[in-house]
Amino acid sequence: MSSVTVTLPDGSTLSVERGATVEDVAYEIGPGLGRDTVAGKLDGELVAKEAPIEEDVALEIVTEDSDAYRSVLRHTATHVFAQALQRLQPDANLAIGPYTDDGFYYDVANVDVEQDDLEAIEAEMREIIAADYDVERVERSRAEATEMYADNPYKLDVLEEEAAGEDPVTFYRQDDWEDLCKGPHVDSTGEIGAVSLLNVSAAYWRGDEDNDTLTRVYGTAFESEAELETFLEQREAAKERDHRKIGREMELFSIPDVTGPGLPLYHPNGTTVLRELEDYVDELNREAGYDFVETPHIFRTELWKQSGHYDNYVDDMFLLDVNDEEYGLKPMNCPGHATIFGQTNWSYRDLPVRYAENGKVYRKEQRGELSGLSRVWAFTIDDGHLFVRPDQIETEIESIMGMIFEVIENFDLTVEVSLATRPEKSMGSDEIWEQAESQLRSVLDSGGYEYDVEAGDGAFYGPKIDIGFQDALGRTWDGPTVQLDFNMPEQFDLTYVGSDNEEHRPVMIHRALYGSCERFFMVLIEHFAGKFPLWLAPEQVRILPVSDENLGYAHRVKNEFDGYRVDIEDRDWTVGKKIQQAHEDKVPYMIVVGDDEEDAGTVSIRDRKERELKDVSIAEFRTHLDGERDEKRDEPDFLE
Repeated sequence: MSSVTVTLPDGSTLSVERGATVEDVAYEIGPGLGRDTVAGKLDGELVAKEAPIEEDVALEIVTEDSDAYRSVLRHTATHVFAQALQRLQPDANLAIGPYTDDGFYYDVANVDVEQDDLEAIEAEMREIIAADYDVERVERSRAEATEMYADNPYKLDVLEEEAAGEDPVTFYRQDDWEDLCKGPHVDSTGEIGAVSLLNVSAAYWRGDEDNDTLTRVYGTAFESEAELETFLEQREAAKERDHRKIGREMELFSIPDVTGPGLPLYHPNGTTVLRELEDYVDELNREAGYDFVETPHIFRTELWKQSGHYDNYVDDMFLLDVNDEEYGLKPMNCPGHATIFGQTNWSYRDLPVRYAENGKVYRKEQRGELSGLSRVWAFTIDDGHLFVRPDQIETEIESIMGMIFEVIENFDLTVEVSLATRPEKSMGSDEIWEQAESQLRSVLDSGGYEYDVEAGDGAFYGPKIDIGFQDALGRTWDGPTVQLDFNMPEQFDLTYVGSDNEEHRPVMIHRALYGSCERFFMVLIEHFAGKFPLWLAPEQVRILPVSDENLGYAHRVKNEFDGYRVDIEDRDWTVGKKIQQAHEDKVPYMIVVGDDEEDAGTVSIRDRKERELKDVSIAEFRTHLDGERDEKRDEPDFLE
């Protein structure tokens, strides 16, 4: 029997027989590791410990001490939920039940499940966990599985899609209940330390609005009750920081039904924040030598066919018929930038050429996946595309990473870095992909970045470095990206003349410092809980006259703060109510002016931390504001 090479996390390799399982390899490493094996990761994909290894792969053994163990635990919790549901509602049709970053969900049909029903299902789940049933892997013939699911179109679809060509197929059984599944799972239901069902929603089968509407039940599971309690406390805090809630309260944005799903409207306050963010990144681009370009929102689909997007991205595009010609709203800005580059004759001395555009793009996400600003149909990418010589690649990527981390540090954000490699649906030769992935690894390694490898998550035209923002509640959101592309210059026949007077092909680098500006805005809303730093705040200072007699002085004070976003609270309220309203509106600073301040030509300052300082000169406070705004400090310190 032939052998395959397994690469372990420490870089060492093992030669094992083709078809050996993850568990077999673990025992080969050591009997203790073999006994402790729960699952494995093959090229980053979580698999059952019984999964065979058929080709050269990178392997990580998953034990109870591994980060991935909780995902395996939660996968078993989905089965516990499904078993509990079918005990209570035997006619329930099960669809799919994956684990997620925060827990799990199961899509089901032919059920009557409301929020009030979750407590009873959860109680049944606890009975199953307490029974500590063994979780056993069972193989059945495809014919037998098809007969078992004759009345369940969703499982039949899973057999045709996820298990296409497999015979036998795998099930997992606990007690007298079983479910079609590839795993992985923990050894028994009793390993689940704590479980909670969270909420119920509707979901389209396969995320396609043309398919059946199913009931989706969300839940979570942990190794202990203490960890579950911590999660639930964070979840409650997250509700208070929800960008949709804060967006309404602060009048930042709205997504009304009448305008269409996933199409946000930005109100004056939200537009102020977005423009400040754009100005900030534009200044970084200018300092780094980028030229600004602008491309239209729509192109003939001939452009998308040339770039490769049509073949690889057409299902996510909005297409229109215009005078019997097909056009498409742009899902990306890169083909326009490549076309601009191709309109000029370039010398090797001209490179690198760097283009930047805050370009609006459109992607037809399934309606069931749309959520606030986290996933929308129309969004802006702070896009940049660089056209470089091969010898300039690593220097330019190092510069881009420096810009990205300047943004990250400015907002005091924690991030996760990953290298995304070639996806199944891609273009270009193996040699080009290997070269591109090697160069990205080199930058990450030499820069000392800690990173994970996300196998198969690259763009269809090249590998990429992805950076996820972790917000104040520890949740991770997609953010900046750096993508190395040897393919699009080939598609557009882009060239420059080298020092040998011959034509050469440039390399294209795609990059964004925020990623989606809308999603970054969402991250900041929740990260700061709406309490934006001074430079971003829609309203930076509010002047509170003690009485109508002080309104004239209030206007004179406001004139001293030109260049700032300053309002005067002139409603017939008590000063206490004015202060309370300013706090609720999350205004960074309040200037209180009464008779004493007017007589002395000074002001009293309050901040949203409820600190106060009286008898402050206007010039002194203006000087402080200038420094806080220009230095983009996150926390006001004037009253400390």
